[in-house]
Amino acid sequence: MYKRQLFENATEQKLRGGYYTPPQIASFLLQWGMSGLFHPDILEPSCGDGVFIEQMQNLNMDFTSFLGVELDADEADKASTIDLHDTEIQNRDFHEFCLTTNKRFDLVIGNPPFIRYQYYDDSLQSLAAKIFQKAHLRYSKLTNAWVTFIIGSTLLLKNRGKIAFVVPADILQVSYAKQLRNYLIKTFNQVNIISFEQLVFDDIQQEVVLLLCDKNGSNNHSIDHIDIKDISSLQSLLDEGLHFTTKKVNKDSDKWSYYFLTEEEISFIENLSTKNKSHIGDYASVEVGITTGANQYFTVPKSIVDFYGLDDFAKPMVGRSVQVSSLDFTTKDWLKNVNKGSRAHLLVFKSKESIANHAGAKEYIASGEAEGVDKGYKTSIRDDWFVIPSIKLSDALFLRRNHLFPRLVLNTAKAYTTDTMHRVFFKQSTNHKAFVASYYNSFSFAHAEIVGRNFGGGVLELMPSEVESIFLPYNEDNAEIFDEIDAMLRKGESIDTILDFTDQKILIEKYGYSLEEVRLGRSIWKKLSSRRLKKGRVKT
Repeated sequence: MYKRQLFENATEQKLRGGYYTPPQIASFLLQWGMSGLFHPDILEPSCGDGVFIEQMQNLNMDFTSFLGVELDADEADKASTIDLHDTEIQNRDFHEFCLTTNKRFDLVIGNPPFIRYQYYDDSLQSLAAKIFQKAHLRYSKLTNAWVTFIIGSTLLLKNRGKIAFVVPADILQVSYAKQLRNYLIKTFNQVNIISFEQLVFDDIQQEVVLLLCDKNGSNNHSIDHIDIKDISSLQSLLDEGLHFTTKKVNKDSDKWSYYFLTEEEISFIENLSTKNKSHIGDYASVEVGITTGANQYFTVPKSIVDFYGLDDFAKPMVGRSVQVSSLDFTTKDWLKNVNKGSRAHLLVFKSKESIANHAGAKEYIASGEAEGVDKGYKTSIRDDWFVIPSIKLSDALFLRRNHLFPRLVLNTAKAYTTDTMHRVFFKQSTNHKAFVASYYNSFSFAHAEIVGRNFGGGVLELMPSEVESIFLPYNEDNAEIFDEIDAMLRKGESIDTILDFTDQKILIEKYGYSLEEVRLGRSIWKKLSSRRLKKGRVKT
């Protein structure tokens, strides 16, 4: 669909920027969109080969006009062959169409391309920026095309109208879509999200949701979410009637994953944040790990250190979650990784002068140049490509990407880490063991799920600012249970068993929460983490 403006080395799917809409989804979006509309004018901004047109034909829908816009000529030709009355297909770019047309529509529907603007040339990026400006929004080249398509489509609605799209689940949580989320809440009276327990597109890990937005002219603004098993469940939603439980809009909420919760759960989280203004950032600062620019080159096993004689440059490091199975990463733990042959050393070369008389270092650097490591994006902009900047030891480590639960680990081994983990630096008055122990409770875990973002495979990712915002029931006395939590983790105790212990000690005994409140917090964490982990399971 957008092949003309893309890099030649991009994959075919990346070039096309989208995945064909299953007929069941097209049918559902049309039936929802057409409900309550009388002889509507309809726009599909990226119509592909015409699956929505086919479904309109099959459903014998009553409408005034249907306009499909499609950049790819072959796709546009396919759509044009479908014999549906009052239908027009325009082979052109939607960005240009959006900025020049005077037409307005009752319903805009479709499956926009999922592709970042880094793959587009400057002219198309300029058009995207103009659409953002027209909506009084700030444009970024990190923006994905589907965001622009939604904004542009909203601009083309009549005073009252609907949009219905298949979009990546990124809309719920990623930073580049934050202003889009705020824009939709302000523009539409009702925003509904339908998500799926199973992946819609079998060949990719991209989770999608259905975005249903209604502008009805009222003064009310609400949002809700329905989670269903798979696309086969859509028809039953229509048959039974879409029963959305309207929830109040929290304009301070950065992410829409917040709305996966019930009203009671939302109120609890809100009260938790306001009643106890204690967060990780109050006791520590969090930074990304060391950006080497080539982890496979700069992180090495002991065998490489020995072969080249690099002991003077090899520093202890930990870079993978499997290398940490405890609350405290000790020198003993690090040595176990060394003996296993893990990449447990970070090569730190200070300058060209520091290696001038070291044959092994010069040989290893030459091998990197032979492999083209010096030509990488990060390495090529350095004065000396092999000198890694920002070499700092942290007091603790927070895993960037997590599975069962988000991990915080004390770094008594004084190990360096790459950008696979975040570096945590304690404030002067912070008790180290108390800080780490305080984090292991249901409330902090639940809050981490809310502020983080989900990726394919059931992964929860948190950025430094998000880690700092996590609720932390800090108490210096929690240092007393540090060793016990560490022992439980090393024994392989289940996280539920550990939380039973820590919730009692930290939340009930130290912070005075009731058992009912703790159970509610645990259920919130369970709900959000279970939903995330389901995405990582292979369909059977």
